[in-house]
Amino acid sequence: MRDHVPVVVQGSGRRGRRAGLAGVLWAGAELIVTVGVVVLLLVVHQVWWTNRQAAAAAQEQVQALERAWGEDPTGGSGAETAGAAAGAGAESGAGGGPAVVGPEPSGSADAGAAPTATRAARPAAGTPARERAYAVLRVPRLGLVVPVAQGVDKRAVLDKGYAGQYPGTAGPGERGNFALAGHRNTHGEPFRYINRLRAGDELIVDLRGRRYTYVVGKILNETTERDTGVIAPVPRSVVRPDQGYSDPGAYITLTTCTPEYSSKYRLVVWGTLRSSGPS
Repeated sequence: MRDHVPVVVQGSGRRGRRAGLAGVLWAGAELIVTVGVVVLLLVVHQVWWTNRQAAAAAQEQVQALERAWGEDPTGGSGAETAGAAAGAGAESGAGGGPAVVGPEPSGSADAGAAPTATRAARPAAGTPARERAYAVLRVPRLGLVVPVAQGVDKRAVLDKGYAGQYPGTAGPGERGNFALAGHRNTHGEPFRYINRLRAGDELIVDLRGRRYTYVVGKILNETTERDTGVIAPVPRSVVRPDQGYSDPGAYITLTTCTPEYSSKYRLVVWGTLRSSGPS
């Protein structure tokens, strides 16, 4: 009777290790693909879906304002009350921190938004509620029609696709600086193409029963978020003092982030009041 001699098969352990490694790599690849799909969906939601939602809601707000103005064209929502509301924002926000040219952190509608150079006034009767649209900005060159609300808080104003008025700045048509901020990308991105504006282009602001027409005069392609001089009553950059104005007047300022999909710097468009009258 022959003894049973075990046969050792060389290489089977190596193949097993290779199979195990392949399984790990395959599982890792599946995980990476899954994570990539999730990230892509989040990007699509942020860039595309929020744009659609905010833009649609902003246009509905414009229509609601126009309907209200048509029903009550002499209602008490003039430039004086708008300016008073802005001044009240400066009063409540004074001392809240260093001024920032651009969106405020969500949930902090006043902190650090008003430059120290702006005036403060007490709210008048009929003052429009903060964060509620009270005017409409029209930019014919860009085909832009966007509601304007008090404050530059992201969640309460800018993420709705609105242009937000910096607290403490002048109201539409007033002497001083009517200064606005708006998103360049996502959430309706109303100010995405303001870099295309040129000297002489019109910036029209409609307020109940009144129309204020400004004309673009100067553009500052890049400055820092701390350059509060650009929204001062007489706007002039403190970072680039050769940019801006020297004489008192009635100004409008549009600010947004630059370059696109970044909040590193600010793009600024300035204009001066050309005319005002019944809308």
